[in-house]
Amino acid sequence: MVILLILGALLLVVAVVLIISAVFEPRVRRSENLAGIEAYGYVGRVSEEAAVASGRPQRKPARLSLDELASSMGDLVSQRLMNVNEEALQRDLISAGIFRMSARRFVGYRALCAIALPVILIWLLALDGASVVLIIIFGLIAGVVGWVGPSFYVHRRARQRLDQIDRALPALIDLLVVTLEAGVAFNQALRMAADRLTGPLGEEIRLTIQEQSLGLSLLESLENWLRRCDTPSVRSFVRAMVQGDKLGVSIGSILRNQATELRARQKHMVEERAQKAPVRILFPLVFLIFPAIFVIILGPALFAIAKNLKA
Repeated sequence: MVILLILGALLLVVAVVLIISAVFEPRVRRSENLAGIEAYGYVGRVSEEAAVASGRPQRKPARLSLDELASSMGDLVSQRLMNVNEEALQRDLISAGIFRMSARRFVGYRALCAIALPVILIWLLALDGASVVLIIIFGLIAGVVGWVGPSFYVHRRARQRLDQIDRALPALIDLLVVTLEAGVAFNQALRMAADRLTGPLGEEIRLTIQEQSLGLSLLESLENWLRRCDTPSVRSFVRAMVQGDKLGVSIGSILRNQATELRARQKHMVEERAQKAPVRILFPLVFLIFPAIFVIILGPALFAIAKNLKA
């Protein structure tokens, strides 16, 4: 009964969040666009001043209010309650593809989850008539899950995203080699590759091109890409590009060697994972599969032996 109540509450929360997002998403996008215009030097306060003059209350979207609450909570937790490594946390968020969230806001969301989950669970257990000891234990577990869960999700998403970038990087290098050998400049070849690539690698390439449009050089934008996605494949690619630019070596031959090296490295990684598979499958084999087999095979025999001993 308690599990059904918990599942029902979680589904209700998800439904409410989806409805709120669907209702307020246009307003949030409009507010973000206005914030971007203000950041570039144009301040549009006419509507706000007119609202204040007319005495009408200003309403904020629910998502913006929740973001402000999370930011305030993050400031409180980071500055007074505990020491948070904001640089490492921001780097993990960027690696996970979450570019619009600051480290302190993420800490605030973690704190809100650590508060909201125990409250909901304690309320459900109290309605079900559970004991005080059980309520305290499950409340503590829910608090730990609410605090650790978002961080675990970000780390997992960052690791998966970086793995996807590593797997797609040889295809990018092959495309660059073909376009460079056709006589296209490297910047234009990178733009052509960005138009054809999808997924995390395409996002990173397009972000690199945007940085070049804002005035950064090619090497600086590639180094920024390396800071966002510090993986062995990206590190090797960026260092090869930097050395080729400094030494004046042909980029086409460098990229061809890079593609061969990356594919060999991926092959070694696949072989390493295949060799680790027997060790990883040992735990579920011993603790999950073998007991069921023993029960199926030895169960009837034990019942027959017990029956014969009683007779």
